[in-house]
Amino acid sequence: MIRKALLSDLDTIDSLAVKVIDNMKESGIPQWEYTYPRKNHYEQDVKDDCLYVYDENGVFGAIALKPENDPPYKDLTNWTDEESLVIHRVIVDPELGRKGIAKQFFLFAEEVAREMGYTSIKVDTHKENYKMNGFLKKLGYIEKGYLPSIDRIAFEKMI
Repeated sequence: MIRKALLSDLDTIDSLAVKVIDNMKESGIPQWEYTYPRKNHYEQDVKDDCLYVYDENGVFGAIALKPENDPPYKDLTNWTDEESLVIHRVIVDPELGRKGIAKQFFLFAEEVAREMGYTSIKVDTHKENYKMNGFLKKLGYIEKGYLPSIDRIAFEKMI
């Protein structure tokens, strides 16, 4: 089940973030360091009322869904929509990979976007994050270009 995150979830989320960072490093993906994303980032997401968790008798993932406001996204001029819901800081327990949790998060994001009146979703990932790049393309996200100020590849999906 996906639900809003609570402050009481933050220690578990932070532990998951470390597991995900470890897994990225083991997979040769240089996207995140041990300073990001961490408890303080997710705490701000809870305060901003935009963090959700996957909870099945324990928290096994998290996703932040925010209205677009990141200056790096202005680097590109080929977006289909000017304003979109943006996905940030997705984590899923690596021990539960390929169980459909990430897909559930992204489908949930589409529902939230529709409810908020958006017609597209944007997300970015590191160019060497072959797992996320492939996953996004499989879900129908279109690569929109490179965001040089944050060294990320941008994707968008019309919903």
